[in-house]
Amino acid sequence: MVYVRWFFRIIVFVVVAATLHYTLPQRDIVQILNTEVRRVDFGANSIFWANSGAGDAVDTVNRDVLFIEAQRPNGSTSVYRNEDTGWGWPPYFKFDTADLQARARVFITGTGEDQWVAIRHYGWRSQLFSIFPNAVSIDPVEGPDVRLIPWFNIIFLTLGGILWLSLWRLWRNFRSHRIDPLVDDLDARGDRARGRISRWFSGR
Repeated sequence: MVYVRWFFRIIVFVVVAATLHYTLPQRDIVQILNTEVRRVDFGANSIFWANSGAGDAVDTVNRDVLFIEAQRPNGSTSVYRNEDTGWGWPPYFKFDTADLQARARVFITGTGEDQWVAIRHYGWRSQLFSIFPNAVSIDPVEGPDVRLIPWFNIIFLTLGGILWLSLWRLWRNFRSHRIDPLVDDLDARGDRARGRISRWFSGR
């Protein structure tokens, strides 16, 4: 029973950690190389794509999706999708996809330029499942070595940890004052009943 309990605890922890890692914002320092529009046919990976933009047709099997291609300081490349999140999940309330795409074009590196930007995004990149992180904002930075502190994530996780600890302590207090006495009382009654039955069969 202990192993089953720990198994479910580990499963819950992994699910919560994966959800937070996918949903919370991250920032990449990159140079923007190109922007484009692709026609995407959605399949089994459709859960990792945002909904249609405000005013667009819904429940379509394919649609045009904006993409931003970039390069990291180490030379590796990154590709981001640029979709509205609307009022859905995750709650970024992003409606400015077209404006963000135009902003990305402004920062495309030209001849003799060395423009670096911080792309704020959420989501994962998987070549196997054709999953792309969704760009949320683009801001210029001084260079590839700039240090960005994730204040939002730090504050969110700190407040979330405090909330979880408070709920856990409330549950422990409720359990110790309400549930455990009932369980102990039921156990005591069960012991007395088993004792009476044992004495009855033994003829005492």
